[in-house]
Parts: sequence; C-alpha cells; structure tokens
Amino acid sequence: MGDLSQSGAPHVQHIDHYSRATKAAIVVQALLREGQTPPLARLPEDVQVRLTHEISNLRLVDRATMNAVVSEFIAELEGLGLAAPADMEGTLASVAQHLSPGAAARLRSEAAARVGSDPWAQIRQMKPDELAAPLSRESIEIAAVILSRLPVNRAAEALSRIPGERARRVALAFSRANHVSPLALHRIGQAIVRDYCAIEAPAFDRPPDQRVGAILNASTQRTRDTVLEGLGEDDPAFADQVRRAIFTYAHIPTRLYPQDVPKILRKIDPPDLATVIAATQGQETDDGATTAYLLANIPQRLGDTLREEAAAMDRPRRADVEKAMGVIVATLREAADQGEVNLMNTAPDDEA
Repeated sequence: MGDLSQSGAPHVQHIDHYSRATKAAIVVQALLREGQTPPLARLPEDVQVRLTHEISNLRLVDRATMNAVVSEFIAELEGLGLAAPADMEGTLASVAQHLSPGAAARLRSEAAARVGSDPWAQIRQMKPDELAAPLSRESIEIAAVILSRLPVNRAAEALSRIPGERARRVALAFSRANHVSPLALHRIGQAIVRDYCAIEAPAFDRPPDQRVGAILNASTQRTRDTVLEGLGEDDPAFADQVRRAIFTYAHIPTRLYPQDVPKILRKIDPPDLATVIAATQGQETDDGATTAYLLANIPQRLGDTLREEAAAMDRPRRADVEKAMGVIVATLREAADQGEVNLMNTAPDDEA
C-alpha cells in the first residue's frame, strides 16, 4: 500500500477523536484507492450498510490522518493472537462437530431466532437432502428464491432431489425471483431457517442398526441368531445393516491389528481368557481361528501360561464361554471408543 504504513505519521492522539467506525471507513477507502478488494460482502449486511454510510461521510481526509489511522490498524493486526469467527453461523460451522447433538441443536435454534443474523448463511450449510424439504413444500417462487441464493453446485444437487415436473416449474420461476426486495429476501430466509433449520436434537446418539447391533453383541449366540432371523423375514435391509454393526468374538481377526492384541488381553482377567481358550483352542471354527490369532500375537510365555490354565480346566459351559467372549469384545470396543486402539476398516460387503 505504498507509503500508508510509513512511520512519519503524527502521534496517535491526533486521531483519538475519530470513532472506530470512521477509522474503519478510512482504512477501507485507502485499500480501495490502492486497487485492493476487501471482502466486504462477508460482513453482516447491517455492518456493510453502516460502513458505506461512514465512507460517504468522510469527505476529505488529509494524508497525515490517513497514515496515522492505517498505521494504528496495522499495529492492531500485528498484535492479534487469534481471530475467531465473527458471527454465530461461522462459529457453529467450526465447532458443531465437537459439540453434543443437543448443544448443537440448541445453538442452531438460537441463531435462527437472533435478530440481525444472516439466515442465508445457515441455509447454505444445509445438505441437498435437507434442502429438498423446503423446495418441495414451499411455493414455486419461494423455491426459486432458495435456489438462487445457493452456490451453483449445491443448487444443482438440491434441484435433483425434487420431481422433474416441479424442478421445471421452479426453473421457470427464476425470472420472477429477480424482483424480490432485500427486505423480503431476508424475511424469506428467516422463515426457511425457522421452519427447516431449527432441528431438535436426536433422541439417540447412534442410528438404530448400531443400537441393535450393540445389544446383540452382548447377547448369546442363540438370541442373536433368532433375532437376526426374525429381522431378515420382516425387514431384510435393516437386518443386513444390523449384521454389519455386530461385532462378535469371531470378528476380532478382521478388526483388531496384531500389534494391539497384547494391549487388549492385558485388560482381561486370566480366567475369562482361559475359559475361551479351553472351549475353542484347536477347533476348525471361526471362534477357534480367533483364539489362534490372539495366541499368535502375544508373548510366547504369556501364551504358554494361558494354555496351561486352559488345559487344567474342566470343559466350560457354553453360557460361561459366551459370557467370557462378551467380556473380551466389550473390552476391545471400549478401548477403541477411548482411542487406545484403532480398528481395521471392513469392506462394505463384509458382515462385520
């Protein structure tokens, strides 16, 4: 910006009588004079309006004053440690994934009702499937206004979610959307946000297939098979989702990395391990393969000790074996949830 930041400016006291709004107007005008393009459109509309009024009231500003204001502005920028989003919409976009569903929903509702907020910022964050609701339920003209305010790619995706005949009528209404006043546009945005963005927090933190899968993980094999058989008859698609969510003892070799086996087994009581080993070691079954996998990936001395304990046991009851397997799986899932181990991803067509 040439000589705008030179140190030959007067003392700060020379500009103390200027308001911060006036100083902002001077900085923006100086940037524009230098051919810069400050992103004013990213500011809230009321701030844009006030700033424009301030610029129109500047009239003439001498070079010394301009240099002093710009120097003060640069000094403040250099002293900044961090800059947070300027509005609730931006803040939510950056932290929503770290909040509980209830807190995120509450904040979205508050933002939707806040006077002076930009409703279209929230609407632009809606997913195409979410946008399909107002595009299908509102009038053709309102749907055209909504699409006109979206980025091109998002608008195209949203348009593809509604029936072809309605999509054609919405496209024809674009010419009428040009005559909407800024005030009407703001009110339309507020209504859409109020009706479609202020979504209540879900009652459950996991989808139904994962909740059923977690319950069946802790159930006996007989119960698990019976429930899955019944689900398969009543709702095959949901039954398939539940099967993918189930994580049993037999799935461990496809989910637990070899290097993490000792870390998990150290958390489990030796009697539980011995019970499972006594019941499955040497079997040509999925459970037998899992036991072989676990024993192959722990120190040999520990493995020999567990084998000796298992050999000294009477043959355990199936109920005791399933309980011990449940303990192993629950311990593994808890460690994964707490980030102590990472699980291997399974292919979409796997049953794990």
